[in-house]
Amino acid sequence: MSLHDIWEALLAGLLATTWLEFIAVAFGIASVIFSRMEKILVYPTGLVNTTIYIYLSYIAGLYAEAGVNFYYTVMSIAGWIMWARRKDGQVALRISRSNTREWLWALGFFTLCWLVLFFVLDRWTDSTVPLADGFASAAAYTGMLLMTRKKLENWIWWILTNIAAIPLYFIKGFVFTSFQYLVFLILAILGYIEWRRRLKE
Repeated sequence: MSLHDIWEALLAGLLATTWLEFIAVAFGIASVIFSRMEKILVYPTGLVNTTIYIYLSYIAGLYAEAGVNFYYTVMSIAGWIMWARRKDGQVALRISRSNTREWLWALGFFTLCWLVLFFVLDRWTDSTVPLADGFASAAAYTGMLLMTRKKLENWIWWILTNIAAIPLYFIKGFVFTSFQYLVFLILAILGYIEWRRRLKE
């Protein structure tokens, strides 16, 4: 596919974008911006995005992505509670780095999720991209889990998720969503830089 073909597909996809997808993208971008700023509004805005994408992913046949958006919804509620906790009038949960044991745990969690998702998608669905769909979703599961704990490394998993999701949604016809993941990729890189700066301070 040439650059011209990609541009034509992008324009056609944008013209075909539904109002529901536009709303989901707007709230998704807002959520990532709030996350980068370490603002609790990441969760209510994220909930709007994820509930819409449960539906959109399902109708696109991206079943693992539909599942991951359901997981986002549940974890957003848990994260909202964890980020809202106070201790002596101060926010209880602070940005921190993962130690070696936590890194190994995250890698194990990701690997298990990817294997299970690939097996389920390959055996019991009509997914045409089980390996890639499973990878994007497994990285997202890991990123969301670490985000609720304010681990710096959550941004690394989001970067991986976005890199995988950009072509996934593009080939499924959700061009504006694919563009959203490109914006997410840039924001995730900036988020990592911002959280690392805050951690040093």
